[in-house]
Amino acid sequence: MTVKFSDPQTMPRRIGYSQVAEVTKGKLVLIAGQVPHDTDDKLVGEGDFAAQVEQVFKNVDAAVRAAGGTMKDVVKINNYAAASVTPEQMRAFREVRDRYVNTAAPPVSTFIYVSRLVQPGWLFEMDAMAVIDS
Repeated sequence: MTVKFSDPQTMPRRIGYSQVAEVTKGKLVLIAGQVPHDTDDKLVGEGDFAAQVEQVFKNVDAAVRAAGGTMKDVVKINNYAAASVTPEQMRAFREVRDRYVNTAAPPVSTFIYVSRLVQPGWLFEMDAMAVIDS
């Protein structure tokens, strides 16, 4: 195995992501911030956080596949949500994420609320790192 995910007992326990990802070999793939646009560069889910999260994960999945991997190869995700996203809407993030990532060994993750994203209609953006066996 080229990546080992862990939650050391010396750290707080979290659900939905791992605290540590140790990479020992493989091809590192860095994926730029993905936004809720489709392949025609049209905004998906105007005002709909769940639809935007779904599109962003689809875009990350497409990027990983283009590099020769799958979402199981994703080791780190950084998530950014507009401050207008409510805690109730965050359930949609977890539901979508859990359909795309390996929930038994989830990637390490950071989630940040920002005052706004670059485009006014965007509610969610994510960048990622994957390690693909070489």
